Amino acid sequence: MREATEGPDQKFTRVPHDQAQASRLQLCFDKSESGLLPAIAQEYQSGEVLMLAYINSESWQKTLETGKAHYWSRSRKKLWLKGESSGHVQLIREILVDCDEDTVVFKVEQLGGAACHTGHRSCFFRRVEGGKFSLVGTRVFDPEDVYGKK
Repeated sequence: MREATEGPDQKFTRVPHDQAQASRLQLCFDKSESGLLPAIAQEYQSGEVLMLAYINSESWQKTLETGKAHYWSRSRKKLWLKGESSGHVQLIREILVDCDEDTVVFKVEQLGGAACHTGHRSCFFRRVEGGKFSLVGTRVFDPEDVYGKK
């Protein structure tokens, strides 16, 4: 049975694990030595790129099952539900898969207003100008208040 997550404009249908396997909703994880594939999170209404993370087979299946973005944390070496610490969860509204089936775009509804652990809406809050970084985004939250660290 499929469950739907509804947003203002779209609906994402969650696919149970066994049904995802039967439907061949599998990516080419074997193309990468690490088994990790890039996943771009993009705000589904504005198109703003929020972050780049990595998925493995387990996080891919959890994302399909729950309708929430799950990633593989390379630093912690574990499955990671985006927002598990901050509450800034990403609800999947659409998933795009590239032609080689080794990169995905998660079009998400970003809850809490920020995708970046630094407190910025997007992880891409700096622009290169004149040979240095210039800030193009403001913080939505203070990471010390949310995580107890900067």
